[in-house]
Amino acid sequence: MKKNYPRHPVLLVDDEEAWLHSFSLTLRAAGISNIKTCQDSRQVMDMVAVEPISVLVLDLNMPHISGAELLIKAVEEYPHIPIIIMSGLDQLETAVNCIKQGAFDYFTKVSEENRLIAGVQRAIEVAGLRRENSSLKEHFLEDRLDTPEIFAPIITHNKKMRTLFQYMEAISASREPVLITGATGVGKELFARAMHTISALDGDFVPVNVAGLDDTVFSDTLFGHRKGAFTGAETAREGLIGRAGGGTLFLDEIGDLSASSQVKLLRLLQEREYFQLGSDLPRRSDARLIFATHRPIDNLQQQGDFRTDLFFRLRAHHIHIPPLKERQGDIPLLLDHFLERSAHKLAKKTPTYPKELPLLLDTYDFPGNVRELEHMVFDALSKHKSKMLSMDSFKGYISEQGRHAHAFPEVAAADGSGQTLFSVLEILPTLKEAGHLIVQEALHRAGGNQAIAADMLGITRQALNWRLKKKAEKE
Repeated sequence: MKKNYPRHPVLLVDDEEAWLHSFSLTLRAAGISNIKTCQDSRQVMDMVAVEPISVLVLDLNMPHISGAELLIKAVEEYPHIPIIIMSGLDQLETAVNCIKQGAFDYFTKVSEENRLIAGVQRAIEVAGLRRENSSLKEHFLEDRLDTPEIFAPIITHNKKMRTLFQYMEAISASREPVLITGATGVGKELFARAMHTISALDGDFVPVNVAGLDDTVFSDTLFGHRKGAFTGAETAREGLIGRAGGGTLFLDEIGDLSASSQVKLLRLLQEREYFQLGSDLPRRSDARLIFATHRPIDNLQQQGDFRTDLFFRLRAHHIHIPPLKERQGDIPLLLDHFLERSAHKLAKKTPTYPKELPLLLDTYDFPGNVRELEHMVFDALSKHKSKMLSMDSFKGYISEQGRHAHAFPEVAAADGSGQTLFSVLEILPTLKEAGHLIVQEALHRAGGNQAIAADMLGITRQALNWRLKKKAEKE
């Protein structure tokens, strides 16, 4: 289990050693394990100057320097640190004055343990948010990327993607869950692994795809079971959440979870606790939780298929990966990368390819995104025999997919029902005008390359050239 939550310590200051020991044990039992204590109030400001502190907990009445005096100094010099004042007496006026002077909260030492723990936890979360906001400002204003090597497996030079990397660096210290969304094939697991690496966690990255798991299998996979929990359970099973202790648990396809599994996941998020099958004793988890889905989870929530409380809880941080069609400038980079990788797998030399190939690929929408491009490259290279990579495999694939995905709609019914290709036009173009418009659109999509445009139109390059010459003569 991880021993450094929060990343920066909670500093407890009190001249009573017994209370320091008792409250430290209370916080550790609740999973707040990174704690420092101080009995001499004169040392506090030096300690804060030397080491970053998440939360400062001050006893109000201490010899040498009182908690009230330390509060004023700390708020002035370290306004980003939440400060909690503790007192042996329940004095409303004193509490109000402390809050006015900048204290985050005020408690009496005889308050219920749960209230004290919740107060410290809230302060830790606020401290984390303040650090994230500060980091976000620095990263975006300076256009800074501190660890570009971590994102090297994600092939891109797209500005949107760089912005996502900067956001990930800014939230790397957060313990809050992360939701990664994006269409199939955009690389959600790559982002999750990068998020784990950049967070510098002690434990492992543990991925699991939850699509198709019923509630029992989900619970057993995630939480594990005790020996004898059910028929056939001859040995105990730790569960993936246990294996991810101190690290990251990545749950892919979270949008497919059943309603009962969603309830169990919500408890894990809210309480950081879970129950193994066959056990009545809760276990605590300190794993970082990252979720991913290709489904529109906000729509699922609105339709009642996904719990609203879980929806808002798991997207404390949200990363939406743009589809490949929105980052077409990355296609040449990805083409080179996948050619090299495929050549290595197939034990072939990396071939050169025609300069028209990236232009051809730019005309395709890639519904399967980066993964689809990788499969296209591998298939083409598996058929490759000459020095120059043939475009035939790519052309055939795009043509076949185009026939399935872009078939023209039927003409509208006589009663006017149904939307058609020409429904938005008030006046229909003539056949000659429509032909010219289609030719111009094909050339535009092909980046001016006549060979690619002709392939898109299903005619020869000579036929396209003839059409262009006829049009130019008339003009």
